[in-house]
Amino acid sequence: MAPTGRLLAVAALSVLCLQGLLRDSCAAFAQSHLPLHRVVHAGENDGGLMPELPPSGLMPMPELSPSGSPKPFVPFLAPAPLAPFFNNSTPKLSGKCTLNFTAVDKLMTTTAVDCFTSFAPYLANVICCPQLQATLTILIGQSSKQTGSLALDPTVANYCLSDVQELLQSQGASDTLHSLCSVHLSNVTEGSCPVSTVDAFESVIDSSKILEACQKIDPVNECCSQTCQSAINEAAQKISSKDGGSTSYSGSPKIDSCRNVVLRWLSSRLDPPSAKQMLRQISNCNVNGVCPLSFPDTSKVAKECGGTIKNSTTCCKAMLSYVAHLQKQSFITNLQALNCASFLGAKLQKMNVSTNVYSSCQITLKDFSLQVGSQESGCLLPSMPSDASFDRMSGISFTCDLNDNIAAPWPSSMQAPSSSCNKSVNIPERPAATSAQNGVNHKNLKLRLLASLVSFVLVLLVQA
Repeated sequence: MAPTGRLLAVAALSVLCLQGLLRDSCAAFAQSHLPLHRVVHAGENDGGLMPELPPSGLMPMPELSPSGSPKPFVPFLAPAPLAPFFNNSTPKLSGKCTLNFTAVDKLMTTTAVDCFTSFAPYLANVICCPQLQATLTILIGQSSKQTGSLALDPTVANYCLSDVQELLQSQGASDTLHSLCSVHLSNVTEGSCPVSTVDAFESVIDSSKILEACQKIDPVNECCSQTCQSAINEAAQKISSKDGGSTSYSGSPKIDSCRNVVLRWLSSRLDPPSAKQMLRQISNCNVNGVCPLSFPDTSKVAKECGGTIKNSTTCCKAMLSYVAHLQKQSFITNLQALNCASFLGAKLQKMNVSTNVYSSCQITLKDFSLQVGSQESGCLLPSMPSDASFDRMSGISFTCDLNDNIAAPWPSSMQAPSSSCNKSVNIPERPAATSAQNGVNHKNLKLRLLASLVSFVLVLLVQA
């Protein structure tokens, strides 16, 4: 397998090209008479200053290989000619929220970048929503040092959720985070857990035991060993029975509420960066364990590829057309792609597709993620928790893997489903996932993208 290539996939043109909105224009621009140069990063030139940009604000395109086969590449969009990435207006806060926002100001900024308005729907599953949930948990945990409470009163909670949205939105985050990430009062209140104060929690739980299990979480093995997660679940079970009720089953609303309380307590005993790392690692285990994509009807593929394939060209055309629908949904990790490939393969097998169409039609794991630009290179996000980043010269960026040509595995009835804990599964930098976010209206999202970046688009079209 070719060495993994690391690229920063950034900002508006990327997303517009990904979705096919400007694919022809992007391709024309790449092939145009404009000078082709390598991408210049901040600090590469002598003075460390921003390199001179063309009128569009787009970093110069890199040279195409003589063979005509383009190398994976995503253009950089500098914020200079656009509206500011961050809204400088003062957020309208309620004044009734008891959370200590100043204690996590850097965390709030990171969350705003992770949930940047144009990218939030595409990064919701892996980056934005896990980071938002971690931020809410840490906010309550850190504030408990002053309040002594590990949960917000429902009345105050409404004000706090509104204030969090205002603060993040003032730094460029999407204004629909609560719906996008399914944020409810239960995310910040005690819910049905009988324990909600620090004193009550510490009177029941062995603090040193759970801290030892979670303060230095193993980023590679935690999802399989579940050292920290087991300690958290054990503590949640213990405090859930403090009211004398019967022990709840794992995954019940009561246990989930108590688990939130345990995570807030842990976040109060760790500094914000360490708490964030711990929470994101745990969420990654859940994220990577599922496929977040929605699958449309497969009857056309089954018709062309079922039984004995009479025309492989027609079969592959139907298969590639189907996969194209999956490529418009969101960025996913390679372990998520593995789950998606297994799910779709099993779905097709139930419809009498016995031939390995992944192999015959050259379907790789990259084909299940959002595609990048006119080169149609799938972007697989890293396995470990990652954040988007903001740079005043290159704008919003996040790490993308465009070179990992791992063949999509066709499920076999003789083999157990692939697992990231299966040491025989050779996938570099194993990834992670959150709850699926399948309800995004992509048509409206495209319109919002066009509206927010209209000045850039117009310049691009002129240059193409």
